[in-house]
Amino acid sequence: MHRDPGVENMPQRSTQDDSALLALVQSGKEQAMASLFDRYSRLVYSVALRVLRDPGSAEDVLQEVFMQIWRNPDSFTAARGSLGGWLAIVSRNRSIDAIRRKRPSTSVEDVVLASSCNLADEAERNSLMDRARKVIRELPRDQRKTLEMAFFDGLTHSEIAEMTGDPLGTVKTRIRSALLTLRKAFQP
Repeated sequence: MHRDPGVENMPQRSTQDDSALLALVQSGKEQAMASLFDRYSRLVYSVALRVLRDPGSAEDVLQEVFMQIWRNPDSFTAARGSLGGWLAIVSRNRSIDAIRRKRPSTSVEDVVLASSCNLADEAERNSLMDRARKVIRELPRDQRKTLEMAFFDGLTHSEIAEMTGDPLGTVKTRIRSALLTLRKAFQP
């Protein structure tokens, strides 16, 4: 398979890289589209699956979102935010639209409602999540940002260091300190 040298040599996950890949997609470079798909398909699929709770429907949304990029790469505006964030929102919106398009096949009276979850466990989980969010919000800004980049953006320590311009050791120390703070908050 022929690889476009411009696609192969770019650093991963930078805004500039996404813009360059989108420009290559606009000029019809399939490898650039494949690179975008490899980079963001898990994100798009997981958002769709979380909303739809159906793997087949989530795959349909995944295909729709990437077909939109292929047909109209200009639909993303870099000035409004990151490509990953935009794709997550598009995936969410497409998933909600898919739910709205589905018509109920049975009447409301015939639907049996069964709860497969334990409400006490769900309440405890929600309480723990609220506590974790509070602890994360109270972290020093540098620790919080570095932790978010590692765990929510899926960046490696090296990628974070490259993006922020901080030394690799500093990035690792910030993440470790943030995790220790979280651990202390949840110890009895």
